Amino acid sequence: MTVAIVRFAPGARTAWHSHARGQYLRVTQGVARFGGRDGSIIEVHPGETVYAAPGEEHFHAAAEGNFMEHIAMLESGDDPANTTVWLEHVTEDEYRGR
Repeated sequence: MTVAIVRFAPGARTAWHSHARGQYLRVTQGVARFGGRDGSIIEVHPGETVYAAPGEEHFHAAAEGNFMEHIAMLESGDDPANTTVWLEHVTEDEYRGR
């Protein structure tokens, strides 16, 4: 299992991506935004955990005006090269849930 503390500046975000065996994200500071391909945006606060299922395309971000930190936890895939599949950048509209 890989466990990492990741920090985001206000408004910073990952690209779209997925994980072979899913991913747990536990917010430790600030306000996080987690987005799905269906346009849903979930705001997550310190002490809350979200889960992205295997193969689910998603992004993580800091809310505007807020630094954010989370602990990312994921298990390696059968082929470590496919543990995380990185996709295109998240647009402003996608970040805002439009």
